[in-house]
Amino acid sequence: MTSGARNYAIVTAAYWGFTLTDGALRMLVLLHFFRLGYSPFTLAFLFLLYEAAGILANLGGGWLAARFGIPRMLTVGLSLQTAGLLMLSALDPGWSAAMSVAWVVAAQGVAGVAKDITKTASKSAIKATAGSGSGQLFRWVAWFTGSKNAMKGAGFFVGGLLLDVAGFRGALWLLAGLIAVILTAAALSLPAGLGKAGASKSMKELFSKSRGVNLLAAARIFMFGARDVWFVVGLPVFLYSRGWSFLEVGGFLAAWTIAYGAIQAAAPRLVMRSADGLSREVRAAQVWSALLAAVPAALVVAMLLPQATAPDLLVSDLLVTAGLVLFGIPFAVNSSLHSYLILAYAGAKKAAEDVGFYYAANASGRLMGILLSGLLYQTGGLTACLLGSFAMLAACWGLTLFLPRHADREALSPMPPAVASGG
Repeated sequence: MTSGARNYAIVTAAYWGFTLTDGALRMLVLLHFFRLGYSPFTLAFLFLLYEAAGILANLGGGWLAARFGIPRMLTVGLSLQTAGLLMLSALDPGWSAAMSVAWVVAAQGVAGVAKDITKTASKSAIKATAGSGSGQLFRWVAWFTGSKNAMKGAGFFVGGLLLDVAGFRGALWLLAGLIAVILTAAALSLPAGLGKAGASKSMKELFSKSRGVNLLAAARIFMFGARDVWFVVGLPVFLYSRGWSFLEVGGFLAAWTIAYGAIQAAAPRLVMRSADGLSREVRAAQVWSALLAAVPAALVVAMLLPQATAPDLLVSDLLVTAGLVLFGIPFAVNSSLHSYLILAYAGAKKAAEDVGFYYAANASGRLMGILLSGLLYQTGGLTACLLGSFAMLAACWGLTLFLPRHADREALSPMPPAVASGG
């Protein structure tokens, strides 16, 4: 195994463990506090700082990874995740509702910084280890993205299971122990110089991105907002209110996310490749974005069709679950394409900064989606959430129409030998 492949495997395995705990944490917080009687909008508010902190964490994480190296930032991200889990476990049931919400929001903020620093460092490592071939880059990105989402899906199941078996505090302690083991293994395995490059010296330089990076970041805001507007709060609360148990809700979301991850990993076989690494790939992103936008639109139409039954039976479990399955296919392919395209557009010398900027946009989309998920579900149910999803996906599709089909010369050049090898 080459040093690049070895480093890629280590980073991927570390992020698998991290994203398992991240998915479990999301399910633990959502289901535990819904059981305590929190409203859908309050549940969304619990994740507010988690996503808002991720915007700055991605920007700062990309700059820090370029300056200090990817392994150091992985260590920081994993350490913060451990701290966030332990902080959340210190929540006292005797506290007032306002104090409890403030504590959970703060702990989630720490976890949000941890997630996005770790993700930015991990995604940047792919650019640093894949070499200059676009084919290998797409395969490695697709496998990393798909497999980590499958692990996040497993985390949803683990979160629901641990909540039933070990309780809220016991589950958090177990997850913190797992992260501590991963942190130690990663710190001892990766070369310290992996991903180091000349970081930007000013804010203007940091935010001066190529047209491709800017457009893709804008499209990412709407795409992930469109997913989270019904997936994060609306769907779990809807299923639980229909009589599903914690384990059933967590298990279903886990199965969906695992399948979604598998489709992401297979995306290179579903997309025709081009010699320049962009022309056909950009066209594919446009087509798959249009298909994705059609799914929530069709679901809304199906929900609003005149029925002879009572209104509360219009939205059946079968319709929602089948619609989620259909949504997952084009969403997975789009997500994988976008993850490849950002690395194709990113400058080789400052890939970590470009990736951080892109995932700051990603966090902005999730923040918008989460807030709207709680608000729209509380005011109009799942149908309102799906209408919001369609509107955002239409904007995403419109932005992809302007994506350039040629990357900057710097983005196409290989990493410097010392950076690519991690030495």
